[in-house]
Amino acid sequence: MRPDQEELSTQRLVAVPAPQRRADPDDLLSRVARGDERAFAELYDLLSPRVYGLIRRVLRDPAQSEEVAQEVMVEVWRNAGRFDGTRGSATAWVFTIAHRRAVDRVRAEQASNDRAHRVAASSVDTPYDDVVETATARIEQQQVRRCLDGLTDLQREAITLAYYNGNSYREVADLLGAALPTIKTRMRDGLIRMRDCLGVAF
Repeated sequence: MRPDQEELSTQRLVAVPAPQRRADPDDLLSRVARGDERAFAELYDLLSPRVYGLIRRVLRDPAQSEEVAQEVMVEVWRNAGRFDGTRGSATAWVFTIAHRRAVDRVRAEQASNDRAHRVAASSVDTPYDDVVETATARIEQQQVRRCLDGLTDLQREAITLAYYNGNSYREVADLLGAALPTIKTRMRDGLIRMRDCLGVAF
């Protein structure tokens, strides 16, 4: 065998690494639903940094954000079988859980603070104007929550991320794993429904 033939033969034996394919969250989540721990590890590595980032935007506190992010990923592992791909992407489903958990933590903290304030103010006379202002604010919050509940998941999450957390359209699209035009359309439709529900003009 000539040297050039020998070299060519040797080259054929060298394994050429296959290009790495980007993991598909939908595929990973469907495998997690079947109890695939390796798929969960991949999904965790893929989404947990973004889950933490989303939660951090809501909670601000790093320690609490890390704790809630862990709770979210545990919930994803336990409830992966509930994911319905016809209603949205796996990424959006995970982010919905993350946002809900973060908001629940904020509400729990607020409720705890409210109880502390009530105890502290129990022996103090509250001016009439403060009572009216507090009652009005609570009624408005209840109306907004009721109207938000009437939106689709994607509309609600997009509007919440944009108007309550200050994210841009592009950031909302990235966080929810949806196309930018889709996010803009869903937010527009959602705001129209919110306007009609609240009876106000945006």
